[in-house]
Amino acid sequence: MSDQSPILVAGAHRSGTTWVGRMLAADPSAAYISEPLNAHHRRGVFRADVRHWYQYITPENEAQYLPAFYELLNFDYHLFAEIKSIRSRKDFLRMGRDFLTFTQGKIKRQRALLKDPFAVFSAPWFAQKLNCQIVITVRHPAAFASSLKRLNWAFDFQDLLDQPLLMRDYLEADRARMESAAPNAIIAQAALLWRMIYRAVDSMRASHPDFKIVRHEDLSLDPVAGYTALYKSLGLTFDENVRDVILNSSSSENPTELSKKKVHSVKLDSRANMDNWKKRLTPEEITQIRKLTEDVSHLFYDDGNW
Repeated sequence: MSDQSPILVAGAHRSGTTWVGRMLAADPSAAYISEPLNAHHRRGVFRADVRHWYQYITPENEAQYLPAFYELLNFDYHLFAEIKSIRSRKDFLRMGRDFLTFTQGKIKRQRALLKDPFAVFSAPWFAQKLNCQIVITVRHPAAFASSLKRLNWAFDFQDLLDQPLLMRDYLEADRARMESAAPNAIIAQAALLWRMIYRAVDSMRASHPDFKIVRHEDLSLDPVAGYTALYKSLGLTFDENVRDVILNSSSSENPTELSKKKVHSVKLDSRANMDNWKKRLTPEEITQIRKLTEDVSHLFYDDGNW
């Protein structure tokens, strides 16, 4: 991999991809681009249709997405497409932000850094077809479930069931579980989703040993050491300015809990945040999550992490 290769930061949503992406983008050589595969992505950033959450891309369906990704990695911003999609002041401000990011990226010849949890199943395709260096974040299944519980974010498994290629390659064994999932059982949904995502991630690290798989908890415990190693592995420059950004984002002076109105903020007491799930979840919920994920969770977390 070249030090100028694009970088993809993926993993389950609510697994720290925003924090990791933002901290890596503290290197001014990287241009941070958020979630082109979000089902509600901005048209100026990525012109292709995205019909499903966790849209899966392979050589079999890449024709729908590859030209748009080539344009994105070349920092070609689709201004008129974005103007047509504006519905609010917030949309207008996002357009200004994204237009500036793409303009600077092109002028300064920056590396595109894509933060996109919804690309996690497609990570091998991003590596093979777009020459991306891959970073995948892992967060404790109970912490993941507690975050979704707090935000009351249910997940509709139909988005996965409606993707035959994804079902064939990764998820067919869990078809019945997805089809029978209760619509408002957020804890059970979160456990099943975590289990499926990280079972796929485990298979990827066997076939793609160059993927960087990082635990959110390890970065939270010692952000400077964790990011120093990650920067080195990606060919990014870790200097005093980067160190200050990372320390500022993870300081014990930051809130221990994010406001529900700022769910994508990256200023948090990283150490305190690690154990928030133990306060949010009941003992019964923790037992349920462990039981539902234990055949995969032991690959990333041992008994002491529970």
